[in-house]
Amino acid sequence: MFLYNLTLQRATGISHAIHGNFSGTKLQEIVVSRGKILELLRPDANTGKVHTLLTMEVFGVIRSLMAFRLTGGTKDYVVVGSDSGRIVILEYHPSKNMFEKIHQETFGKSGCRRIVPGQFLAVDPKGRALMIGAIEKQKLVYILNRDAAARLTISSPLEAHKANTLVYHVVGVDVGFENPMFACLEMDYEEADNDPTGEAAANTQQTLTFYELDLGLNHVVRKYSEALEEHGNFLITVPGGSDGPSGVLICSENYITYKNFGDQPDIRCPIPRRRNDLDDPERGMIFVCSATHKTKSMFFFLAQTEQGDIFKVTLETDEEMVTEIRMKYFDTIPVSTAMCVLKTGFLLVATEFGNHYLYQIAHLGDDDDEPEFSSAMPLEEGDTFFFQPRPLKNLVLVDEQENLSPIMSCQIADLANEDTPQLYVACGRGPRSTLRVLRHGLEVSEMAVSELPGNPNAVWTVRRHVEDEFDAYIIVSFVNATLVLSIGETVEEVTDSGFLGTTPTLSCSLLGEDALVQVYPDGIRHIRADKRVNEWKTPGKKTIVRCAVNQRQVVIALTGGELVYFEMDPSGQLNEYTERKEMSADVVCMSLANVPPGEQRSRFLAVGLVDNTVRIISLDPSDCLQPLSMQALPAQPESLCIVEMGGVEKQDELGEKGTIGFLYLNIGLQNGVLLRTVLDPVTGDLSDTRTRYLGSRPVKLFRVRMQAQDAVLAMSSRSWLSYSYQSRFHLTPLSYETLEYASGFASEQCPEGIVAISTNTLRILALEKLGAIFNQVAFPLQYTPRKFVIHPETNNLILIETDHNAYTEATKAQRKQQMAEEMVEAAGEDERELAAEMAAAFLNENLPEAIFGAPKAGSGQWASLLRMINPIQGNTLDLVQLEQNEAAFSVAVCRFSNGGDDWYVLVGVARDMILNPRSVGGGYIYTYRLVGGGDKLEFLHKTPVEDVPLAIAPFQGRVLVGVGKLLRIYDLGKKKLLRKCENKVFKLCKCISHLSLGS
Repeated sequence: MFLYNLTLQRATGISHAIHGNFSGTKLQEIVVSRGKILELLRPDANTGKVHTLLTMEVFGVIRSLMAFRLTGGTKDYVVVGSDSGRIVILEYHPSKNMFEKIHQETFGKSGCRRIVPGQFLAVDPKGRALMIGAIEKQKLVYILNRDAAARLTISSPLEAHKANTLVYHVVGVDVGFENPMFACLEMDYEEADNDPTGEAAANTQQTLTFYELDLGLNHVVRKYSEALEEHGNFLITVPGGSDGPSGVLICSENYITYKNFGDQPDIRCPIPRRRNDLDDPERGMIFVCSATHKTKSMFFFLAQTEQGDIFKVTLETDEEMVTEIRMKYFDTIPVSTAMCVLKTGFLLVATEFGNHYLYQIAHLGDDDDEPEFSSAMPLEEGDTFFFQPRPLKNLVLVDEQENLSPIMSCQIADLANEDTPQLYVACGRGPRSTLRVLRHGLEVSEMAVSELPGNPNAVWTVRRHVEDEFDAYIIVSFVNATLVLSIGETVEEVTDSGFLGTTPTLSCSLLGEDALVQVYPDGIRHIRADKRVNEWKTPGKKTIVRCAVNQRQVVIALTGGELVYFEMDPSGQLNEYTERKEMSADVVCMSLANVPPGEQRSRFLAVGLVDNTVRIISLDPSDCLQPLSMQALPAQPESLCIVEMGGVEKQDELGEKGTIGFLYLNIGLQNGVLLRTVLDPVTGDLSDTRTRYLGSRPVKLFRVRMQAQDAVLAMSSRSWLSYSYQSRFHLTPLSYETLEYASGFASEQCPEGIVAISTNTLRILALEKLGAIFNQVAFPLQYTPRKFVIHPETNNLILIETDHNAYTEATKAQRKQQMAEEMVEAAGEDERELAAEMAAAFLNENLPEAIFGAPKAGSGQWASLLRMINPIQGNTLDLVQLEQNEAAFSVAVCRFSNGGDDWYVLVGVARDMILNPRSVGGGYIYTYRLVGGGDKLEFLHKTPVEDVPLAIAPFQGRVLVGVGKLLRIYDLGKKKLLRKCENKVFKLCKCISHLSLGS
C-alpha cells in the first residue's frame, strides 16, 4: 500500500517560472511550479497585485517547465517534465478554470533517474518541436503540429542519444523557419572513465553541441560540436530569423560568450565584479538566472549573478554578425531561481530563499550615468570590470509573495495565549533568514477604524442604484436610533437619505432598481428615488421581531409568530400578499436568497423557530407561504443565510454572463455550531448537512461578496469566512479580534471589503489573501537559523544561527578597515587625499545584506550567534556573537538537579570545522545562566570536547550530549560541565528525542 501525503499548507518555494498567453487573451500570465504543484498567476496591471487563478496538484515532482506556441497561434501551452517518465502538454481553459491534458506520452520509467529524460526541456522558438533530455545519455525530440481541426498533435519521439555524456543545459536555438535546432552543454566522460591515472579526467572539456531536427528526413543529427575553454553553467537563446542574429550566449565562470555557426567569431566579455568587495578575491563569478525581453524592434537580456546583481546585456550587430557584447549594471535584487519579464513592464522574481517579488520596470537604464562595459574594451586576460552596487533605481517593488522555503526548524506552541496554538518557524538562509509566526486564519487588512457615539447593534451598506458599482450609505442601528453615513472621499453623517433616524433598524436594502427599504420595529419604510416615502405600519400592538429582505421581496415576522410577505410589482410598489402565515412557535431568525438573474423572486424563505427547527417555506405564487421541508436542530438557531456558492460561469441565450452554483442554507446555532445544508432548488428539500464548531458564542451569519461570488461571514467568539475559491469550499477563521455584526462593503479604495462593528467602533476591513491557510508575521535574523528552544517560564525563544562561508561582524569590520588602509597606501602622493576620501566613503557604506547578500569568506569560515527573542513582539532581548570559525550546532534549555531553580542554556559549538573532507579542530559546550527574569544570558563557562556536539537534551536533572560518535551524560560543575558516563555505539549522534512517560 502506498499512501499519498497532503500538506496543511501548499509549498511556497518556486522551482520554475514561465510566462505566456495561456488563457488565449492578450493578458500575460505566469505559470510557476512549487514542488508538486502547478500554479497559474496573473499580475493585475492596475494594482500590481499578483492573483492566483488556479492551483493544481500534479502528484509528482515537476523537474522542468516550458511554454510554447504553435506558429501563428495566439495561445501558449505548458510542457511539463516530471518524475513520471512521461511528457505532458497542458492547455488552460479559462471557462472551466482548469488545466486540461492535451497529450501524455510515456517514454521511460518513473522516478528521478539519471538516464530517464525529464530534467531538461527545450522548445523551438517557432513552436515546431521540443527536446526533453536526461542528465545523462538520453534526449528525445517530439515534433509538434496541428491537425485539420486545429488541435495540437505530437509525433513519436525521435532519439538524439549519446552514451557516456553528461548534459548541463539544453535550449532551443532561434533559426527562424529553417530546420529546428537545439544547443546542449555536454561533457563526454568515456576517456576519463577508462583512464586510471586521472589525467584524462583533469583535461576533460565541456562541449557545446548543436542537434538539428531534419523535418524532411524526420530524424535528429548532431550538426556541430565545439570544445569550450571555460566550464559553462547555462545557455541563453539569442533571437533569430528577422528578430536578431540567432546563436547562443554561454554563461560560464567569470565570462559570458556569444557563439554561432559559420564565420561568426566568438565574442567574449568578462562578468563585472563589485568594487571593493569583501568576498574571497580568488572566487569565480557566475550568472545563475536570466530573462529575455523581445519586441519587434529590439531585444535585451537581464542576467543575474550569484550575488544578486542584474546586468542588462545587449548585442551590437553589423550585417547580421555580432560585433560586441555590452553589459550595464541594472539593479540588485535577491538571488532568484527564475525571472519573467512581462509586456506590461513587470518583472517577477522567484527567489531562491525568502519571499518572492514583483517589480515594475520603471526605467530601462539607457539614459543613466551608469558605466557600460563592452567586450570590445581592451583587458588583460583574467582582468575584469568593476562597478558600484547601489539601491534600486530602475525597478520599483510592487508586490511580495510569502515564502517559507527552506524551513530549518519548527515548533508548535500557544505562546501568545490565544487558545489556538501558533507555528513558530525558523526559515530562510543567510541574511534573508526570518523567524515566522504562523496563525491559522485569513489575514485581515484594517482600512479604517472610527469611534461611534454609542454601542451599535447592527450595520448595513446600500447602493443608490442597482447599476452602481459602489455602496452609497452605511446604516448603523443603535438601541433607540439609526445613523446614516454617506460614503465618498470621507464617511460623513447625512440626514436627507429618507431613513427614519429616531428608531432602531431591523434591516435595510436596495429595493428594485433605485428604491430603498428600511424595516424597523413599528413598520416598513419604502423610500423612492425621488425621496417619496410609503410606510406600512404594524397592526395593533404587534411589533416586527424578525425580517428578511432581498432586491424584490420583504418578509417580516410579527410578535406571536405571524409571517407577512411583501413583493414588489412591476411599477415599483411594495404589495402585501393577501394571506398571512401563523407559525407554530416564535420566529428567531429568517433568511431570503438573492433574486436569481432574470427571475421575479427568490422561491424559498428559511425560518428558524424557537422549537429548534428550521422550516423552508415557498414564496412561489402557486403555493405561497406553504411549508416545503423542515430540519430539526440540536440547539436553538441564532441566524440563517441562504447563499448560492461554488458556481461556474455560464452564458445564457442573450449572452448575459452569470454563475450557476448550488443553493446552501447556512444555520448558525446558539451553542456555537455552524451547519451547512444543501437546499434543493426545485423541491426545497434539505440534505447533506455538514457541521463545524466555531466558538463559544451564538453564531451570527452575514452574506458578503468575495471574488465576485457570494460568501458567508460567520461570527462567534471568533469570526470565520465560508467561501468558494478555485472550485473548492474553504471555511477559515479570520485573524482578528471579535466582531459583533457585519455587512459587505464596496468602495473605490476597497471593492470587496467588509464593514463591521466591535463594541463602539466601526471598522472597514479587507481580506486580500484568500486561499491561504495561515497568516504570518516575520522577524528578521542575521544568519541561517539552525535550531531553537522555548524557555518554559518566559515563553522566549532561544535560537542558534550559523552560516558557513561567512564572516562575523567583527571580522567584516576588520577586513573593511584593512582594505581602506590598503587603498590609501596604494595611492601616489598627489592622490593620497582623494584615496582617503574614497576609503572613508567605503567604510561608511552600509548596503543591506538581506538584498545585496553577505560576503563569501571561503570554505572553512564560519559565523555564528546565539539570540534570545520575544516571539510576540519579535524584539531581540539578548544576543551573543561567537568568534570567527565557531559554529553553533545544538542548543538546549534545562535545569540541573544540583543547580537549584536556575535555568541554563547549553550551546554545542564546533571550532575550525571543514565540511569536505570532514575535519574539526575541536568543540565546546558553552553554558549560560538565564538571569534578569529569564531575559538575559550570563556566561558561566565553556567545556572543551573532542568532536562536534550535534545534539543536547535535558535528562533526569543532567544533560545528554551527542559528541560525534559518543553519547555522554554531563552534570553542572563550577568551572566546566562534569562528564559522568558515555556510550560509544553510535555512528554519528545528530538528534536526541526524549519522552516523559507517566507512572
